[in-house]
Amino acid sequence: MPLTAKYSEKYNDALIALAAATQRPTNVVNLDGSYAIRVDLEYNRYVVATNTPRGLSDEPDTNGSWLVRIFRSDLAGVSDELLVESTAAWLIDAFDSALARLESGGNKIEADADFGDISRSVALS
Repeated sequence: MPLTAKYSEKYNDALIALAAATQRPTNVVNLDGSYAIRVDLEYNRYVVATNTPRGLSDEPDTNGSWLVRIFRSDLAGVSDELLVESTAAWLIDAFDSALARLESGGNKIEADADFGDISRSVALS
């Protein structure tokens, strides 16, 4: 994973934006030779974001769409399941769209206490 530091520096703004949107740590990961931004969520779910179909581009300002995918990992050794994916010109728009699809597809987990629900907004008074 020698290029994770390089991509982390190049995509610092995207890492900060996604960390702010999810309120969770973000990092750049190597996925079989291509790089992506990853955020681990609750309930064995995680987000992977790239700005090209092959991973992160060497040029962060490249024209194109962000692809955001939300997966569910299975601890029993089965391949991870793609729950939703979404594309948009802006990373946060693609992330918001993926969240909306996750909820509309019936994949939102209803917990007894909704602490840490990334799709929940809190009204400030």
